[in-house]
Amino acid sequence: MERALLFENVKFCSICRGALPLDYEDELCPACKENQLFSEVKEYIRAGDVTEYQVAEYFNIPRRLVKKWITEGRIEYKEEEEKLDALHCAHCGTPITFGHLCQKCYRELNNLERAGFAAFQEGADDHRMRFLDNEEE
Repeated sequence: MERALLFENVKFCSICRGALPLDYEDELCPACKENQLFSEVKEYIRAGDVTEYQVAEYFNIPRRLVKKWITEGRIEYKEEEEKLDALHCAHCGTPITFGHLCQKCYRELNNLERAGFAAFQEGADDHRMRFLDNEEE
Protein backbone atom coordinates (compact mmCIF):
# COMPACT_ATOMS: atom_id res chain seq x y z
CA MET A 1 0.00 0.00 0.00
CA GLU A 2 2.86 2.41 0.81
CA ARG A 3 4.35 1.78 -2.63
CA ALA A 4 1.13 2.95 -4.31
CA LEU A 5 1.25 6.17 -2.29
CA LEU A 6 4.91 6.66 -3.16
CA PHE A 7 4.17 6.89 -6.89
CA GLU A 8 0.92 8.81 -6.53
CA ASN A 9 2.47 12.22 -7.28
CA VAL A 10 4.70 11.26 -10.20
CA LYS A 11 4.42 10.32 -13.83
CA PHE A 12 7.00 8.47 -15.91
CA CYS A 13 9.07 9.25 -18.99
CA SER A 14 7.62 7.41 -21.97
CA ILE A 15 11.08 6.22 -23.09
CA CYS A 16 13.24 5.46 -20.03
CA ARG A 17 10.44 5.21 -17.46
CA GLY A 18 12.23 7.65 -15.15
CA ALA A 19 10.09 9.46 -12.58
CA LEU A 20 8.83 12.96 -13.43
CA PRO A 21 6.78 15.43 -11.36
CA LEU A 22 3.07 15.42 -12.16
CA ASP A 23 3.22 19.04 -13.28
CA TYR A 24 6.07 18.34 -15.74
CA GLU A 25 4.75 19.44 -19.14
CA ASP A 26 6.46 16.94 -21.45
CA GLU A 27 6.15 13.17 -21.78
CA LEU A 28 9.96 12.77 -21.99
CA CYS A 29 12.54 13.42 -19.29
CA PRO A 30 15.22 16.04 -20.12
CA ALA A 31 17.84 13.38 -20.98
CA CYS A 32 15.54 11.49 -23.36
CA LYS A 33 14.36 14.77 -24.86
CA GLU A 34 17.98 15.78 -25.57
CA ASN A 35 18.75 12.35 -27.07
CA GLN A 36 15.71 12.61 -29.33
CA LEU A 37 16.71 16.14 -30.36
CA PHE A 38 20.26 14.95 -31.05
CA SER A 39 18.93 12.23 -33.37
CA GLU A 40 16.98 14.84 -35.32
CA VAL A 41 20.03 17.14 -35.46
CA LYS A 42 22.22 14.28 -36.69
CA GLU A 43 19.79 13.54 -39.54
CA TYR A 44 19.62 17.25 -40.44
CA ILE A 45 23.42 17.47 -40.57
CA ARG A 46 23.64 14.34 -42.74
CA ALA A 47 21.05 15.73 -45.14
CA GLY A 48 22.95 18.94 -45.88
CA ASP A 49 26.15 20.91 -45.52
CA VAL A 50 25.37 23.10 -42.49
CA THR A 51 27.18 25.10 -39.85
CA GLU A 52 26.60 25.09 -36.11
CA TYR A 53 24.78 28.43 -36.48
CA GLN A 54 22.35 26.96 -39.01
CA VAL A 55 21.72 23.93 -36.79
CA ALA A 56 21.03 26.13 -33.77
CA GLU A 57 18.72 28.39 -35.76
CA TYR A 58 16.83 25.56 -37.49
CA PHE A 59 16.11 23.71 -34.24
CA ASN A 60 15.77 26.88 -32.14
CA ILE A 61 18.37 25.64 -29.66
CA PRO A 62 21.31 27.46 -28.08
CA ARG A 63 24.54 27.25 -30.05
CA ARG A 64 26.30 26.17 -26.85
CA LEU A 65 24.31 22.90 -26.97
CA VAL A 66 25.63 22.24 -30.48
CA LYS A 67 29.13 23.14 -29.21
CA LYS A 68 28.68 20.71 -26.32
CA TRP A 69 27.91 17.89 -28.74
CA ILE A 70 30.97 18.83 -30.80
CA THR A 71 33.31 18.86 -27.79
CA GLU A 72 31.85 15.54 -26.63
CA GLY A 73 32.76 14.12 -30.05
CA ARG A 74 29.15 13.34 -30.95
CA ILE A 75 29.26 15.77 -33.91
CA GLU A 76 32.34 16.55 -35.97
CA TYR A 77 33.09 19.49 -38.24
CA LYS A 78 33.94 18.78 -41.83
CA GLU A 79 37.52 19.77 -42.59
CA GLU A 80 36.59 23.07 -44.26
CA GLU A 81 38.32 26.14 -42.87
CA GLU A 82 35.27 28.45 -42.79
CA LYS A 83 33.42 26.06 -40.50
CA LEU A 84 36.24 25.85 -37.95
CA ASP A 85 35.45 29.18 -36.35
CA ALA A 86 35.69 28.67 -32.62
CA LEU A 87 36.85 25.18 -31.72
CA HIS A 88 40.51 24.99 -30.82
CA CYS A 89 42.83 22.53 -29.10
CA ALA A 90 42.89 23.17 -25.35
CA HIS A 91 46.64 22.49 -25.29
CA CYS A 92 48.12 24.26 -28.34
CA GLY A 93 45.26 26.32 -29.84
CA THR A 94 45.19 24.63 -33.26
CA PRO A 95 41.72 24.58 -34.92
CA ILE A 96 40.09 21.16 -34.43
CA THR A 97 36.97 19.43 -35.74
CA PHE A 98 35.75 17.86 -32.47
CA GLY A 99 36.72 17.18 -28.86
CA HIS A 100 39.19 19.14 -26.74
CA LEU A 101 42.61 18.20 -28.19
CA CYS A 102 44.14 18.04 -31.66
CA GLN A 103 45.52 14.68 -32.78
CA LYS A 104 49.13 15.75 -32.16
CA CYS A 105 48.52 16.87 -28.56
CA TYR A 106 46.33 13.85 -27.89
CA ARG A 107 49.14 11.52 -28.99
CA GLU A 108 51.75 13.48 -26.99
CA LEU A 109 49.67 13.43 -23.81
CA ASN A 110 48.89 9.74 -24.29
CA ASN A 111 52.61 8.98 -24.68
CA LEU A 112 53.43 10.98 -21.53
CA GLU A 113 50.79 9.05 -19.63
CA ARG A 114 52.20 5.74 -20.84
CA ALA A 115 55.77 6.83 -20.00
CA GLY A 116 54.68 7.83 -16.50
CA PHE A 117 52.94 4.51 -15.96
CA ALA A 118 56.00 2.60 -17.21
CA ALA A 119 58.26 4.56 -14.84
CA PHE A 120 55.87 3.79 -12.00
CA GLN A 121 55.97 0.07 -12.83
CA GLU A 122 59.79 -0.02 -12.89
CA GLY A 123 59.93 0.94 -9.23
CA ALA A 124 56.86 -1.07 -8.25
CA ASP A 125 58.46 -2.43 -5.06
CA ASP A 126 58.69 1.10 -3.68
CA HIS A 127 55.03 1.84 -4.34
CA ARG A 128 53.31 -1.15 -2.78
CA MET A 129 50.19 -0.54 -0.74
CA ARG A 130 50.54 -0.98 3.00
CA PHE A 131 48.91 0.04 6.25
CA LEU A 132 50.47 3.11 7.81
CA ASP A 133 50.13 1.95 11.41
CA ASN A 134 51.66 -1.47 10.68
CA GLU A 135 55.45 -1.46 10.86
CA GLU A 136 55.73 -5.01 9.51
CA GLU A 137 55.70 -5.83 5.81
